Parts: sequence; C-alpha cells; structure tokens
Amino acid sequence: MPKNDNMLAILWMLNSGTKITAKQISEKLEINIRTVYRYIDALCASGVPIISDAGHHGGYSLLNTFITAPLLFDIEEKKALLQAAVFAKESGYPLNEALEHATSKLKKYSNQEQEGILSRHLAGFDVISRKGDPSIQPVLMELEQAVANDFSVEIDYRASYKEQSENRVIDPYGMVYWNNKWYTIAFCHLRNEIRSFRAERILQIQRTQNKFKRSEDFSAREFFMHNLLPDVVDKDGLIQLIITGRPEALDDLCFHWFMGHHLKERTSNQAIFLLEENSLHTYVPYFLLSYGKSIQVIEPPSLKDKLVAVVSELMEYYQL
Repeated sequence: MPKNDNMLAILWMLNSGTKITAKQISEKLEINIRTVYRYIDALCASGVPIISDAGHHGGYSLLNTFITAPLLFDIEEKKALLQAAVFAKESGYPLNEALEHATSKLKKYSNQEQEGILSRHLAGFDVISRKGDPSIQPVLMELEQAVANDFSVEIDYRASYKEQSENRVIDPYGMVYWNNKWYTIAFCHLRNEIRSFRAERILQIQRTQNKFKRSEDFSAREFFMHNLLPDVVDKDGLIQLIITGRPEALDDLCFHWFMGHHLKERTSNQAIFLLEENSLHTYVPYFLLSYGKSIQVIEPPSLKDKLVAVVSELMEYYQL
C-alpha cells in the first residue's frame, strides 16, 4: 500500500477512540514496526495531535477533537456505500478496480466495532445479475472517459441485423444501464443523428482528438426511455386489452417494462391496458405466453386468435 494510504489508515485507527500500539498497527497494515514509528513521527510533524502513553497499558491515541464529523462517514453511510457497491459490481461497473479500492478503504478505516457491524450487514446481502463478457470493461471505461471529457471516439460497431461491423465516429452523450445491458447514447456522425449503441456490440474503440459539446439539458435516460417506449400520437386508435387472473400474476404483468407503460386501470383481479394495434398483435402475445393459465385474455377477441395461432405454430414446429 502507498505511504499516503498507510498514514491515512493509521490516522483512522487512532481516531477509533481506543489506544493502539505500534505492534498492532504493524500487524494490521502488514508493515515493519520501524516504518510505523516513522509514519507516527511524520503525522506529528504535520500537526496531528497524537498522544503517546508509555507502559504496559500504553499506546497511541488521537485527541478527540481533532477529526470532526464532516470528514468521516457514520456507520449507516458506510453500510449504504458498501451495499451500493455490490449493485455496481454486479452491473459490470466500468471503474470496478477503483471501486474495490474505495470499499477496501471504507472497511479499513473503521474501528473494530464498526467492522463487525458492516460484516454482518454485508454477509446476508447479495445481488444476482447476468454476468457480461469481461472484454466489455475496456469499452465501458473508454466510454466513461469520453462522456466525462467530451471527446469523440471511433468505433467498430456490429448491429444486430448486420453480419459485418461498421466503422463510425460518435460523440458519447451518456451511458445507460438497462435490463442487464450497457448502452451509450451518442451522436452518430455516420447517420447524422443521436442514437443508442449496445456497448457489447462495440468491437473496437479509440478516442479521437475531436471535442464535442452536448446540450446542457440533454438526458441520456430520457432519450433512451422515449425511444424504448415512445409516446402514443393517435390515442383515439388505441385498443383496450382486458386481462383477468391471479393477483400475483397480474402484479408481475403490470410491472413488466412494456406492459406497465400501457397500463390504464388495475383492480384486484383485472388489468386494463391501452395499446396500438401493431404492438398488441406483434409483441404482446409473446409477453403473455409465459404466464400460462395464471392469466386470461377477456378482450379483444383478435388477441385470443393471435395467441392460438402462435401456440399452433410452436406445436407444428416442434412436431416436425
């Protein structure tokens, strides 16, 4: 560990409120005891009021009034940060190495009682997410730098509907994590418009010397969600979808990322949605099939016919 980190660690140990010996510091930080003495002397020379008591029950301690609360996280704040880090790691957070160092310091700069509390809270706290390809990490790190520093990047991008990748220059306006996947919202110089790009489909990425300027009120999140779930223009042409079923199944359906957007009314045993005809017959049947007999379509009859047709096609396919 670098010298500055060791000295800060010693400072936090002394701030625990209990006396600690040079030997204990040496063992905890895994450094030579003579190095501990040098660090203590350096801290004293910089004005840190370290109290040294000799004898059998002696040790080092810190003047109580030296470090005030704004410089420290309380136990609830530490717990929140460490648990939030679990979510970030599972999402494939691009700065994972720096996150590991930060969480390690949070634990290290805690007294023994706090360490026990944090360990108990983290022991039963888990997040399960789909693991992405590790090769995506360099891409995410480069995108994060590009977004923060407003520089364009050159990428080789393979769209889902193409076998070959395309070379293009983009201005990354933001990054979005949705449904276990990372996206960048960027202005594409090839298409001359703002588009979203799946990070895992970026095969190569290289920063350029070009700088860009995004609008201050631009929101990558709002752009992404609007493209995913655009506002309905012709509301008079919407079709009412009525579904009954078990309450827990209806709850799940109403929280579905697509169906929930079109929810109009929900009762204890019924949910009513308003959808465009194309979406109703193109996407909805496949969303509903996984619910089996736990739900039932009441209206419109055309969706019932579509469900029967889809199931018949599947049966015919698997009977070949």
